[in-house]
Amino acid sequence: MDDQNDSVLSEQIRKELLKRYKKIDDEVLNYLIEVVNLNKDDFESVDDIQDAVGSILMELNDGKNADQAVNDLCTKFFEILNPEGAQKGLNSNSNGTIKQLSAPIQIATSEMNTNNDKQVESMFNLKKENITYVDARKLEKAEAKLKQKLEKRENKPVINVLTYDSSKLASASQAISRKAENQDSIANKSFDICIENFDVAFGNKSLLAGANLTLAFGRRYCLIGRNGIGKTTLLKMISSHQLKIPSHIRILHVEQEVHGDDTLAIDSVLECDEKRRSLLQLEKEINEKIHSEEHKNDTSLNQELEKVYQELEAIEADKAISRAAKILCGLGFSTAEQRKATKEFSGGWRMRLALARALFAKPDLLLLDEPTNMLDLKAIIWLENYLQMWHGTLLIVSHDRSFLNAVAQEILFLHNQQIEPFRGNYENFLKIRSENLKNQQREYESQLEYRQHIQVFIDRFRYNANRAAQVQSKIKMLEKLPELKPIEKEKEVHFKFPDVEWMNGTILRLDEVDFYFSKERYIFKNVDISATMDSRICIVGENGAGKTTLLKVLIGEYEPKKGFRQTHRALRLGYFTQHHIDGLNLAFNSVEVMQEKFPGRPIEEYRAELGKFGVAGDMALQPIVSLSGGQKSRVAFALLSMLNPNFLVLDEPTNHLDMETIEALGEALNKFGGGVILVSHDERLIQLICKELWFCRDGQVKSIEGGYDQYRKIIESELEY
Repeated sequence: MDDQNDSVLSEQIRKELLKRYKKIDDEVLNYLIEVVNLNKDDFESVDDIQDAVGSILMELNDGKNADQAVNDLCTKFFEILNPEGAQKGLNSNSNGTIKQLSAPIQIATSEMNTNNDKQVESMFNLKKENITYVDARKLEKAEAKLKQKLEKRENKPVINVLTYDSSKLASASQAISRKAENQDSIANKSFDICIENFDVAFGNKSLLAGANLTLAFGRRYCLIGRNGIGKTTLLKMISSHQLKIPSHIRILHVEQEVHGDDTLAIDSVLECDEKRRSLLQLEKEINEKIHSEEHKNDTSLNQELEKVYQELEAIEADKAISRAAKILCGLGFSTAEQRKATKEFSGGWRMRLALARALFAKPDLLLLDEPTNMLDLKAIIWLENYLQMWHGTLLIVSHDRSFLNAVAQEILFLHNQQIEPFRGNYENFLKIRSENLKNQQREYESQLEYRQHIQVFIDRFRYNANRAAQVQSKIKMLEKLPELKPIEKEKEVHFKFPDVEWMNGTILRLDEVDFYFSKERYIFKNVDISATMDSRICIVGENGAGKTTLLKVLIGEYEPKKGFRQTHRALRLGYFTQHHIDGLNLAFNSVEVMQEKFPGRPIEEYRAELGKFGVAGDMALQPIVSLSGGQKSRVAFALLSMLNPNFLVLDEPTNHLDMETIEALGEALNKFGGGVILVSHDERLIQLICKELWFCRDGQVKSIEGGYDQYRKIIESELEY
């Protein structure tokens, strides 16, 4: 009986929806029916229905009276579900008459209104073909809400989607042209990629609108742009095929670290070549049959085996092991480490394994997101040279200027919701863009002057009867001129660390310090180093050389096994590490994170501190999960600044920061009144601030005369290609 009643209710809801939205997508229609019908016992008022489906219905309404239409429809739903108590579910005054709300209660609308009208229209235009009537993100949000209610009924734990699954926040839509549809035809097997007229959003924020992306096979593209503008999201939309890519193109996105198990590192790389693995398995099966009594006279098996050998030879299977070993060696794995199980490696080294697997697999399109973050200089230089010989298509997100100059054949500049291509490397991009901006400014000023000249004539002779025809002609001329838009300059990023009082003499010192975790292997021995308030010291060396361990001895987290650590009595250390970023509560916004770490202070103080590191306006109120890696780093810097340190110790502070932010960080560190010691592989930051360079190697910490240039020469002389 209940099933029959549900069927009747579903049909009534369907009729109401179809009556109002004749072109509604079937998937959206069925979903709305399911949400309303399944939650009928929870709906105590019209407002409850609006909370559940109001935002979706608003997307379906593009008329002037959308608020009223949604309110009326939700009221009708309530009457269908609860005909006897419908009147109680309506908002009424003391006289019992129906009180009409001025607007439906919306969850998402307020966020959407923060975007300009043009952005919203381009992302959710109902008239655009091949695009769903409702943004996929909103459906997923409604689905998560429905799932939470159902799980509560069954007493199951509810998982916060915002906290644990940020991938569902991103969505993409694309107007598919006939040209794009033909890319998958049998006759067309081109490996060029052309994605036209597509939109990408993260939640309610439009990242790309009506953008185009063209990738010619065999070229190396580097995608650049400010933090939070959508670079990583775009890579995910491509790799997940939410943007249409020809099906015959093999895509590999290096995004997640290799799963740790008993598989050896070199075997983990070899097994990603599926064709080689299947051929070797087939060879084994055929050989077993040949040596069995049942098939000993079967001559066809020998012919089949010969074909397998020919295919193995064609893919150079005999060279696979040496090629895998060469890639692993270039990325820093010693011969002994290549024979270790993957579970024995840390997360950073498993990411290197993921990169090694991708390079070995040779996909048609390789997507790399900040590949240099996990690499030391030796591995970065090796990767630069390896990628210069890459035969497929490369699309790389990177903020390493030196790496971009070495690898990029074309720069894709993501800004203003568009992708603008520039031929050449990063330095060439800077020159061309600077010249373009100057030309645009000159053109703008010229047009403005011309408009003003015409306007002066109009104003002067507007009431002169003899010049009436000329004035009208000038007015029409002015109306026909293209819209005059000033040059949009990107907002500059500024960092500001707190002011500190000067302290004379040595602030931090290690005297004849030894440190080890096991006596069989010293991390470093007999280290003598010191720092003052004006120190700008950079520690370099290969991964595993003990740089981070040295920092932890300097800050007092590790006690020296021998020797002494001495500090100034007024020392206040600020220690930055990537683990601080990973530890941020993703469900909180930036202000709430500050409140959690430093409770009891005015909201204005938290906002002011965040503003010193570029986390201002709406960004400060966005959940941490929706921020990019670079924006999370800014929040971590603001937390560090709240400690009011007079000496900074920074471990890889530039990971995920865009180039403008790296420049801002360098400038802020130079202005900071206290001392600075950092571990970094970013050439630009080191060149900006470094006064001393400490080189960690073979248990020693030595100062390098000649700075970073001399260090790079040392590393390049040791590389084997």
